[in-house]
Amino acid sequence: MRTRLAVICIALLSVLVLFTVTAMAADNLVGTWKLNVAKSKYSPGPAPQSNTVKFEGMDGGIKLTADGVDSQGKKTHNEYNAKYDGKDNPTKPMLDGKPNPNAADSVAYKKIDDYTYEATTKLKGKTLTVAKHMISKDGKTRTVTTTGTNAQGQKVDDVTVFEKQ
Repeated sequence: MRTRLAVICIALLSVLVLFTVTAMAADNLVGTWKLNVAKSKYSPGPAPQSNTVKFEGMDGGIKLTADGVDSQGKKTHNEYNAKYDGKDNPTKPMLDGKPNPNAADSVAYKKIDDYTYEATTKLKGKTLTVAKHMISKDGKTRTVTTTGTNAQGQKVDDVTVFEKQ
C-alpha cells in the first residue's frame, strides 16, 4: 500500500513539474536584438543606420521597446504591449522625440510556433505590412520578412536580420 501511494505521489509530482516547465517555457522572441544592417535588405530603401529591439515577456505576449536611428540620422523610438491573440494593440512610434504620424499606429501578433511569429501593422485601421519573424534554432538570429505597403503607399519587401545580444 505504501509503495502504491509513493508511486502515485511521484507520478502526480512529475506531471505537475512537467506542466509547470511547459507553462514557463522560454519565449524565443524575448531578449535584446540588434539590427545587422549589412545582412539586411530594404525595398524601398534606404536602410536605417541602426535599430535595437528589446522584447520582454508578459502573460500571453510581449512588451516591445525599440530604439534606432533612421537613414537621415533621426532618432526613432517605438513601444507597445501585444498579446499573441491576433488582436490590434496601439503603438507609440516616435521620430526625434515627436509622434510619428507616418508610422503604424497598431500591431497584432500571432505566435505560430516556438520559432515563428507574425506581426501585422495598421495605420488608421488599414493594414500596412505583415512581418514574419523567424528565429534560428540556436536562438542567436531573428530574420524578419516584411511585405505590404508603407504609410506613403510604396510597396515594402524587406528582409531584416537581427542578432541576439
